[in-house]
Amino acid sequence: MRGKERSRLVATEDDHKVTPAELFFDLVFVYAITQVTALMAAAPSPVRVVGAMAVLALLWWCWCAFAWLGNVVRADSGALFAVFVTVMTVVFVVSLDVPEVFADAPGGLPAALVFVVCYGAVRVLHLVSYWLSGRGDTALRATLRRTALSSVLPPLVLLLVGCAYEGNVRLLLWLGAVAIDYGGIYVTGSSGWRVNSPGHFAERHGLILMIALGESFLAMGVGVSGFPLTVTVIGACAAGLVLAAGLWALYFRRIGEVAEHRLAARDGDDRTRFARDVYTFLHLPLVAGVVLCALGMKKVLTQVADTGHYDLAEPLHGTVAWSLTGGVGVFLLGAAAIVLRSSGPRPVALLVGGVCCLVAGPLVALVPALLSLVALALAVTGLVGLHGRAGRAGRGEREAQPVPAA
Repeated sequence: MRGKERSRLVATEDDHKVTPAELFFDLVFVYAITQVTALMAAAPSPVRVVGAMAVLALLWWCWCAFAWLGNVVRADSGALFAVFVTVMTVVFVVSLDVPEVFADAPGGLPAALVFVVCYGAVRVLHLVSYWLSGRGDTALRATLRRTALSSVLPPLVLLLVGCAYEGNVRLLLWLGAVAIDYGGIYVTGSSGWRVNSPGHFAERHGLILMIALGESFLAMGVGVSGFPLTVTVIGACAAGLVLAAGLWALYFRRIGEVAEHRLAARDGDDRTRFARDVYTFLHLPLVAGVVLCALGMKKVLTQVADTGHYDLAEPLHGTVAWSLTGGVGVFLLGAAAIVLRSSGPRPVALLVGGVCCLVAGPLVALVPALLSLVALALAVTGLVGLHGRAGRAGRGEREAQPVPAA
C-alpha cells in the first residue's frame, strides 16, 4: 500500500505552494536560457536573433506545459516526479544542442533533429501525464485530444520538415511551427484546463522570470571572464545590476501582484483564459526581453574589460546595439500588455518607454557602450517610479468614484 501511495498522482488544493521538486525542475532551464544567449552571441545578426527567439518560444512551451500540470498534480508525488526528472534529462540534452541548432558542428549528431525529437518527447510526456491525471474528467480529455491534433502534431511535422533544410528555409518552417503551436492552444479554448491554486501559478511564473534575470548576471560574468578586474569593470557591472533590479522591481512590485490578485478573483474558464493570456502568452515577452538585453550587457562588459581591443569610447554596433535597448523595449511592452489584460491603469509610461527602447538602436551605436548601459539603467529606474505613480493615481480615482445607489 505504501508503494502505491507514493507512486500515485496526488491532486493539488487551492492553497498549494511551489514544491522543491519544481524548483529542482527549473534548474535545467537556467542552462537552457543561457544557451539561447550563446546562440545569439556566436553570430549576432537579425536572422540569428529571430531564430533564437523561435528556440526560446519552444523551450518556453516545454516549461509552461509542466507549470500547468504541476498546478493540478503535485510535482513531488512519485509518478509525476519521475516524469519531471525524465523531462529534465531531455531538456538538458536540448540545452547542450541549442548553440548548434542552426549550424551543425562537424562530427556530431544532426543538432536540429536532436532538438525536434527531444521537444516532441517533452510534449508527448506532458499530454500522457495530463491524460493520466484526468481520470473521469471528460472535458479535460476532450481538450487534450484537440491539443494533440491542433497544437502538437502539426508543429512537430513542420519542425521535422525544417530539419531537412538549412538557413532561412528552416527558420521559416520553424516559425510557422511556433505560430501553429501557440495558435492551436488559443483555438482549443479554455474548457478542461484548470488552475487550482492561483498563488502557486503566479509564483511559478515569477520564479522563471527570476531565472531569466539571473541570466543577465551570468552574461555579464561571461563577458568579463579572463580579463582583469578594474574600476571601470566594477562600474559597468553595477550599472547592469541596477538595470536588472529595475526590471525586477517593475514586475514584482508593480505588475506581478496585481495580476495574481486578478487571477485569484476569477474562477472556472474565466480564470483559465486569464492564466493563459497573462502568464503563458504575455510572460514570454518578459523572458525574451531579458534574454535579448543580456546579449547587449554581455558585449558591453566585454568591451569595457578588453582594453587591448576596445576603446572606452567605442559604442556597440549592429544587432548587439539594438539588443541592449530593444530587449528592454520588448520587456516593457510585454509588461504593458499584462497591465491592460489585468484591467489596470493605462500603462502610458510603459508603452512610451517600450517604443522608445525598441527604436533606440541607432542612438546606442553613436555613444560609448558603457554610457548606453548607464543611461538605460537610469531610464528603467525612472520608469518604475512613473508607472508606480500612475498606478497609485488610478487607484485613487477609482476609490473616489461614488458608489452607485442600489
